[in-house]
Amino acid sequence: MGDVKGFLKHTRAKKQYAAPTERVEHFEEFVLPWPKEEYKDQAARCMDCGIPFCHQGCPLGNKIPDFNDAVYQGDWKGAFDILKSTNNFPEFTGRICPAPCEASCVLGLNNQAVNIEHIEREIIETAFDEGWEKPHPVVPKTNKKVAVIGSGPAGLAVADELIKKGHEVVVYERDAQLGGLLRYGIPDFKLAKSVVERRVDLMKASGVVFKTGIHVGTDITGGTLAAEYDSVVLCTGSTIPRDMQIEGRDLKGVEFAMPFLSHQNQKNGKEIDVIQPRFNAEGKHVVVIGGGDTGADCVGTSNRQKAASVLQIELLDKPATARSTENPWPEWPMVLNTSSSHEEGVDREWSMLTKRFIGEAGQLKAIEMVEIEWIDKGQFKFKEREGSSKILPCDLALLAIGFSHTDPSGLVEEMKLALDSRGNLQTTNFKTSHPKFYAAGDSRRGQSLVVWAIAEGRKAAKVVHDQLMAEAVSITVVADL
Repeated sequence: MGDVKGFLKHTRAKKQYAAPTERVEHFEEFVLPWPKEEYKDQAARCMDCGIPFCHQGCPLGNKIPDFNDAVYQGDWKGAFDILKSTNNFPEFTGRICPAPCEASCVLGLNNQAVNIEHIEREIIETAFDEGWEKPHPVVPKTNKKVAVIGSGPAGLAVADELIKKGHEVVVYERDAQLGGLLRYGIPDFKLAKSVVERRVDLMKASGVVFKTGIHVGTDITGGTLAAEYDSVVLCTGSTIPRDMQIEGRDLKGVEFAMPFLSHQNQKNGKEIDVIQPRFNAEGKHVVVIGGGDTGADCVGTSNRQKAASVLQIELLDKPATARSTENPWPEWPMVLNTSSSHEEGVDREWSMLTKRFIGEAGQLKAIEMVEIEWIDKGQFKFKEREGSSKILPCDLALLAIGFSHTDPSGLVEEMKLALDSRGNLQTTNFKTSHPKFYAAGDSRRGQSLVVWAIAEGRKAAKVVHDQLMAEAVSITVVADL
């Protein structure tokens, strides 16, 4: 490494944000870049640790020590080349990845980990600014056609990889705009949609064809795709949300988190009428049920919609502020996470069970909750604390408790694609039960991270490419005979 004592000289710098009072007034990104010299100092903290466990932590296998060293040396073009060799979309992961690589950083054993994610973001933004990020060069065509269903991170990664190999690639998206979860599920203040559009424009220039507003399985059949394309890759996500079957669930004002977030993104993108929005937290007492990232996104969005109050509750116990002996490095640290949305204003409570929703004339007005004590988390057993029940005002309850599995209807049902025990598409090396159909991302592995979706898309694309080329060789040999 350029400075073997860098981790001793420099402490981990915090991300710089616009003030909470400023950023809640808009839906724009608010992370501020450091001066270039600060990136050099932070990259210098990356140690010559011999075995870079950050590789193990990153689903993409990013060559993190290598691009950190390049940044330290001032070689931003070299850092970009190294980063792009493993990651199709650093501008996405550099903004919204929870950075499992940092959790595995060797420096994290007794210090604060290297600022990998923030350095990654600056590398790709520098590449765009300098004009290094360009459409893929033209390569000889294979005369093979591949349909990709879904334009989320997995689908985009599949398309990006296959177009580089010379295949004809068509991406089908049921929504009006491209990006899937990136566009509709992640708030603009975390990922500006101009960033998604910038990448899509590059892919279009590389030859990828995008068709929006087409619901495969409804507007076009799987049989038609099987006849028209050599391979079909399903990247349709894990879209069936977990629900709560308790009293008052049918009240107006009890909503799933994803439609709430998507609706705001559609408003920001002027896809829908903003005069009478379907969801509006303004002046309301909001309760977010679920303590994960989606719940935090609901908190940030509710504050920007000027909610009267925001409460986020979690069924599990409050995490510790530091690793326990049962949660050693390099495992993912099960510690308290306070996001930028939390810093903008929210009350948080743990070990809380939602008992019922209370309403008047069909409209949600309050929520009853009770504290619990965990008996066996492995068996999901707990008991209610006697006398701890309480009723709080609530005009909008947002269920942010995850997703169960992919949608089993439509294309899946038509093509009789096998599902696994969890309700996701059953695959063997990304191949489904139909010889022409493959799957990648959340539809195959279940709800996960954007970085995993990109990794899945890259791997699935390789399998598809290898299969298509093997078939082409086989046909050529037969013809010669």
